[in-house]
Amino acid sequence: MIDWLIGLICSSLIAGIAWRKQSLSVSGAVAAVIVGTLLYALGGLPWYGTLMVFFLTSTLLTKWKHKRKAAVESNYAKSGRRDAGQVAANGGLGTLLCLGNSIWPHSLWWAAFIGVMAAVNADTWATEIGGLSRSLPRSIVSGRRVPAGTSGGITVAGLAASFCGGLLIGAAGWAFTSTGWGQPIGGSSAASIAVTTTMGFIGLLLLGALGGMAGSLSDSWLGAVLQVMYRCPVCGKEIEINRHCNDTQAVRIRGAVWMTNDAVNVISSAIGGAVSMGFIYLYL
Repeated sequence: MIDWLIGLICSSLIAGIAWRKQSLSVSGAVAAVIVGTLLYALGGLPWYGTLMVFFLTSTLLTKWKHKRKAAVESNYAKSGRRDAGQVAANGGLGTLLCLGNSIWPHSLWWAAFIGVMAAVNADTWATEIGGLSRSLPRSIVSGRRVPAGTSGGITVAGLAASFCGGLLIGAAGWAFTSTGWGQPIGGSSAASIAVTTTMGFIGLLLLGALGGMAGSLSDSWLGAVLQVMYRCPVCGKEIEINRHCNDTQAVRIRGAVWMTNDAVNVISSAIGGAVSMGFIYLYL
C-alpha cells in the first residue's frame, strides 16, 4: 500500500500545482492523479518518472513564448490547458502498458512504453518549438508550403525538436532504471532493468529517438489526411474545432467526426510504441 500512497501524494501535488498554473483543467488534474498513481504503484520510479519528464517538459514548452503562439493555437482543437481527454490520450496507453507489465512482466512492455512516451513528447516538442519557426511549414503529404498551424505541416525546427524530445525520453528511461554504473535504482522493475542493462545508454537513446520520430511523423500524416477538419465561414480558416469566430458553427470539410486530435494522438503514440517494441525485439 505504501507505493499507492506515495503515487497518490506525489501525483496530487504535481497535478494541484499544474491546475493552479492553469496547465491542467479540473478534469485534467483528476485524470493526471489517476494515471500518476497507477504508474507509480504498478511500475515504480522508471514508469512514473519517465511520464513526469514528458509532462513537465511539455508543460514548460507550452508556456514558453505563449503569446507568440496564441494566434496559431486558436486553430487547434485543444488549448495549452490539458483536459482529461488529453491526459488520457497522452498517458492512457502508457498506463495500460504498465498494467500489462505488472500482470505479465516482459521487456517488450517497457520498450513499448518508451516508444509511446517518446512519441507524445516528440509531438508536443514539435508543435511548441516548430510553431515558433520563422519559415512556413510544408505539408507532410504534398511538400507544399502551408499556413502556420495547418494540420500536417512540418518544419525543420519541428523535426529537430521531435528528435530531441524522443532522445530525452530515452535518456530518462535509462536514468530511472540505472545509475551511470548500471546499478538498479529502487522501484525499478526487472523487465525495465533488463532492457537498460542490455541496450545501455546509447541503445535507450536510439529507442527513444526512433519511437519519437515515428510517432511524431505519424501524427502529422494522420492530421493531414484523416483528422476531422472544419472551415470557419467567417474568416475562412481551416481549423480543428467546430466553432470559431464569435462561436460561429464551422463546416466540416474532411475527416471522420471521431478522428479528433485526441484520437490522432492515441494512434500515433501507439505507432511510436510499436516501432520501439519492434526494434528491441530485433535487437534482443
